[in-house]
Order: sequence, then C-alpha cells, then structure tokens
Amino acid sequence: MDDDGAVCRTTIEVEAVVVERPIMSYLKLSPDMDDCDPNGEDLFVPPLNFAMVDNGIYRSGFPDIANFAFLQSLGLRSIIYLCQEPYPEANSQFVKSNGIQLFQFGIESCKEPFVNIPEDIIREALNFVIDAKNHPVLIHCKRGKHRTGCLVGCLRKLQRWCLSSVFDEYQRFAAAKTRISDQRFMELFDVSSFKHSSLSFSFLKRH
Repeated sequence: MDDDGAVCRTTIEVEAVVVERPIMSYLKLSPDMDDCDPNGEDLFVPPLNFAMVDNGIYRSGFPDIANFAFLQSLGLRSIIYLCQEPYPEANSQFVKSNGIQLFQFGIESCKEPFVNIPEDIIREALNFVIDAKNHPVLIHCKRGKHRTGCLVGCLRKLQRWCLSSVFDEYQRFAAAKTRISDQRFMELFDVSSFKHSSLSFSFLKRH
C-alpha cells in the first residue's frame, strides 16, 4: 500500500481473458445457430481484446457479427460505446433484439501528439459503469486499447489501485500502441468528486 492508501497489485486480481485474435471455445448455444464446429457444437467467438474487468463488467474491441453469440451468452444489460461513429445496423439490431441498452459516449480517435481525452465524457461514462443497474455491461471502442483503456484505468483509480497497477493493465492491452498522453490522463484524473465510495459497490470490494 502506498502513502495515499492506494493498493498496489503486482498481479491483476480479476483474471482477464485477453483475446488479441478471435479464438473459439466450444460451448452449446441454441440449436438453430449457423456457426458450428465439425462435431455439430455451436461456437463462441469473443471480440478482439475481450476481457473481464470485474464482476459484471467486460471490455473489448468492436464486436462483429461473429461475436454476437458470445455476447449473447454474457446476458448483457448494456453496452458503453466510446466511438463517435454511428453504431452499425447489424449491431443495432443485435442490441435491440436482445434488450440491451446502448449508451454512446463519442470520443474522437486521434494519434499522438494530438490526443485529447475529454474528461467530462469519461466522467459521464464512468458513472454508467459503476451503476449496478447497468450490469452486466460491455465497454468497447474500436480496438479496445486507448479509449476503453482510459475508462477502465479511471475505474481502477476509483477502486484505489495504485498507478503502477493501472498502467500495467493499460499496457497489456495497448502493447506497442501505448500512449504517454493516455497514462498522463489517468494519472491526473481526480476521482474525489464521485459521490459513491468504493464500499458502495460489491464489484469494487476486495476480499
């Protein structure tokens, strides 16, 4: 534990399933699904960079049609979409047909040195993330690296993770695309204005 009470973790407590390239796990879905393996079992294909953040909270890159059955298995109640572009028609139909609420918080995609992470949008999105009424929730942008990484990093600060652990997690997803500007944003992000304490949320508790 550091001087300000933040907990440093050398390992991430929530074991993440990071999928850089779609992989297939053979699990039974409905019998009318088209995508089957040679043994007749249906396939779950996670989106790019998919991982579990915490109980009821997931992150990924942009899901496509091949990922819909996997997302359906999560029983999502909501999706937080961090891009400015309109949601594709196929994705819109998927969320509607499964009763999933879509919350769009448009953040412009930029490259350094022109990165501008809007703090007000991150704060608004974070309020949706920590609201258990929206769980299970999927957070995604295009690649699941920068915009998603910043939002998850700010959640970790609310969970009182120390910066080294926050940065370690961010870098695992961003890899060679790690941005100094993103890490600076997370470092300076002030969570003191959030009205909820960490103990107010079961998914924030650490045993």
